[in-house]
Amino acid sequence: MTSKKTRQISGLTIRYILLIVIFVISVFPFLWQLTTSLKGKNEDLYSFPPSLIPHDFTLSNYGEVMRTIPVFSYAWHSLIVAVSVVVLNCFFSLLAGYALACMKFKGKAVVMAIILSTLLLPGEVTFTSQYLTVKALGAANSLVGVILPGAIGAINVLLMATACRAIPQDILDAAAIDGATTVQRIRHIVWPNARGMTAVVALMSFIGAWDDFLWPLVVLSDPEKYTLTVGMQYLASNQTLGSDPRVVAAGTIIALLPIIVLFAATQKFFFRGVEVGGVKG
Repeated sequence: MTSKKTRQISGLTIRYILLIVIFVISVFPFLWQLTTSLKGKNEDLYSFPPSLIPHDFTLSNYGEVMRTIPVFSYAWHSLIVAVSVVVLNCFFSLLAGYALACMKFKGKAVVMAIILSTLLLPGEVTFTSQYLTVKALGAANSLVGVILPGAIGAINVLLMATACRAIPQDILDAAAIDGATTVQRIRHIVWPNARGMTAVVALMSFIGAWDDFLWPLVVLSDPEKYTLTVGMQYLASNQTLGSDPRVVAAGTIIALLPIIVLFAATQKFFFRGVEVGGVKG
């Protein structure tokens, strides 16, 4: 009995140690950036052990960011891109997921294999072809050009296919026999059952579009059209401000704050969607 209790205590201790290590690795960089952004000019940033409590507390670094770049204009551009990507992903992923999970057609296995293969390629591999396509469409140096490549993601299609596959085929067949069209079946049967997974797709798409830096940097050449992440890069490249990590950290927090607020407000729907997809799929 004592030996069993000792093993339980040891296992519990190891779990807590691992949780603490993971917490430090994942959260400490954010805390470091946050406290750095709140420290004054005369405070040492590189003292050891590092201090996470600002002794010379100030918000002037955030004011410097606001004076240097048009934060609200860039944030508006990022919001347009992110919301557009969310709407397009939810719509097209639902249609594609329904087709893959509930419809029968020739070449279905080939289509699924192609979608899966795209997940194996890093996004940078297709940058040249994407840029040439966007340029040929006349969408270079525009927010439309930023939005188009992210309009539908392979992983989102697979997630929606998993949610659609959980719907009993008998229900869809019965609706078809009663005369329901494909659009009606999607609207009245598939959509109500896939809303949980749609929340997952929406949140992942928003975070990915908001945080994206490389693609908007490639497409956009006019500083007035920059998204927030690209605009914040100016802080690091600015000869005057780039040497001040306090201002750069403040810009990083400004860009990250909307994501934190969004996830905090929608995490209930996100985890509910993951749970439903995991149980039914």
